[in-house]
Amino acid sequence: MTILNVVGARPNFMKVAPLHRALEQHDRFDSKIVHTGQHYDEQMSDVFFNQLELPRPDVYLGVGSGSHAEQTARVMTAFEEVVEDMEPDLVVVVGDVNSTLACALVATKLHVPVAHVEAGLRSGDRRMPEEINRLVTDRIADYLFVTEQSGIDHLRQEGVSDDKIFFVGNLMIDSLVHFREKAADTSIVEDLGVEEGTYALMTMHRPANVDHEEGVRALLQIIEDIAAERSLVFPMHPRTRNRFEEFGLGDELTSIEGLRLLGPLGYLEFLRLMETAAVVVTDSGGIQEETTFLEVPCLTLRDHTERPVTIEAGTNELLPLDPARVVERVREVAPTEPSAERPPYWDGRAAARIVEAFEAEDHEASIPAS
Repeated sequence: MTILNVVGARPNFMKVAPLHRALEQHDRFDSKIVHTGQHYDEQMSDVFFNQLELPRPDVYLGVGSGSHAEQTARVMTAFEEVVEDMEPDLVVVVGDVNSTLACALVATKLHVPVAHVEAGLRSGDRRMPEEINRLVTDRIADYLFVTEQSGIDHLRQEGVSDDKIFFVGNLMIDSLVHFREKAADTSIVEDLGVEEGTYALMTMHRPANVDHEEGVRALLQIIEDIAAERSLVFPMHPRTRNRFEEFGLGDELTSIEGLRLLGPLGYLEFLRLMETAAVVVTDSGGIQEETTFLEVPCLTLRDHTERPVTIEAGTNELLPLDPARVVERVREVAPTEPSAERPPYWDGRAAARIVEAFEAEDHEASIPAS
């Protein structure tokens, strides 16, 4: 059974790595990796393949960046040739990036079954391109692998039959569990000269926060105010760095005392920084999940989250891009040690459950009662 596992953007790598390892343990499956190249540079791609112990991709499409339409179209055109040539039995797509939607559409039109990992997540905000990708992918997928109860609830509300839904847990947590000890051996904290449990860690990249000058100026104020009170480590997404330069704020940013401004980091280094931070300020989806597992306070600068279990667990909090409010909450939550209740099946065995689902003929029992 030939399975094509699609990776396109940085978060996809952490999800495909444990699944590929699990599939490779079974003679029945021939697991192939297709890298669309939606994100591709040494820091955002090569380092991740090396650290996550993934083999070189079997296929690299090299689609690069562009508008949503351009990128999606290029992935579809290139991936169609791959599917026609390799004739897979199944295509696995993960997450909610443009490659997820594009490859699901191609496979479905070529009558190849599609499995969607992280199905059913909904923010309720259709202004987010990721939300459109989730909705459409879930409508056409044959296997819907869910990370939390809200995913099951949404899919049922949308009329998806239970025989397509599998509650398996979270592949992102599989990678975290697998590599946590290895991450602890990195020297990133010492290299930056920060003290464990005292510094703030930030990531910020979503268009709603960084694609307009008002948002970037608010972000600059947040950075200045946090860094005035504690060390702040900020690995900057290229998109965010470009916006600071575009709006003429680059020099102000780099002159802030107490700020450790970095480029994109490898998975292991970032995991170590996240685990030893006093607080994380982000607009990422996956980081909300990882901090929940690690029991690290997380402030998410968004109006909505597609991962409500991270709020229910008590570690994550949604905030507007309001400097005074964000800095106040950093001050309040950084000294705390929240005790999170880890969501069901966030135990490092999601990949094994997915493989079991592929092998099983009757999987109704894999959806626990709501």
